[in-house]
Amino acid sequence: MRLGYAVEVIDPHGLLPRHKAVSSWNHHTGALLSHRIARSRILGAIGGRRFDLVWVDGGDLVSPELVRDLKKCAEAVVNYSIDDPFGNRDGLKWRLYRQSVREYDLVAVVRAENVAEAHRAGAKAVLRVYMSFDEVAHAGRELTESDRANWKSEVLFVGTWMPERGPFLARLIQLGVPLTIRGDRWNRAKEWPQLKLAWRSTGVLGDDYARAIQCAKVSLCLLSKGNRDLHTTRSMEIPALNGLLCAERTREHEDLYLEDEEAVFWSSADECAEKCSYLLRNEAVRRRIANRGHARALANQISNQCVMAAIIEAASNR
Repeated sequence: MRLGYAVEVIDPHGLLPRHKAVSSWNHHTGALLSHRIARSRILGAIGGRRFDLVWVDGGDLVSPELVRDLKKCAEAVVNYSIDDPFGNRDGLKWRLYRQSVREYDLVAVVRAENVAEAHRAGAKAVLRVYMSFDEVAHAGRELTESDRANWKSEVLFVGTWMPERGPFLARLIQLGVPLTIRGDRWNRAKEWPQLKLAWRSTGVLGDDYARAIQCAKVSLCLLSKGNRDLHTTRSMEIPALNGLLCAERTREHEDLYLEDEEAVFWSSADECAEKCSYLLRNEAVRRRIANRGHARALANQISNQCVMAAIIEAASNR
């Protein structure tokens, strides 16, 4: 809508029964059988209307048959996914996506590996883009004194527990980093006895997410190894919110930001702890890096609007 288009949103998951068992079934079977219900209800919601473009976000419930149906009512059907549907982390979840790739007019992916993988799966056209921040959701909020008191932290990580993250954060705590964790499933970590004193809440979204980043002196960006990440949405969101990005050193992070000028990078927990200790002692350095990182994030033009405009243009010019 911000790009000037009239948009209608249909959530396939919202058309299925809202129950944990249904979500688990879809995840572990690749939406076996339930994709038929989704197809019927999506087509019913469309009701024979025509569109300039159908945008499939993710596509774990979208079968090849449904893509062909959608192409009858649109000039183009594109798929955009920030997940790693060709990876091994999620089991059968992306079964339908991989079957449907050849049916889309354009597939947009966010990992270099996915480009060749999509072509091998029969994709007609593939566009590689970066993950992005949102111009509205990740714009700075006006903070009150109450906000600063409620959300302040020294070194913050916002994110869900993953097996590789527990040892990393536990090591930071062991090295004396004053850590705050906000996210889900952390009680599953075998390091929970060390981590629970740093854990403050389940995952935070919207205004709370923005305030948490804005009120942190340093914000950690941890990648998903199972998703083969070399950058993630946090890589864009933290600088967009004028937070100080402290992220794993990867070639993509180094392409996005100048190290120690616009963001801080590390290759191990020990190096991360050393960098955090230095930053916490030097407020002027923190402010300078955060401000320059914010300016670079805007200059990179990797926002939702910019990425969506690029995908729509590529679909139009196919």
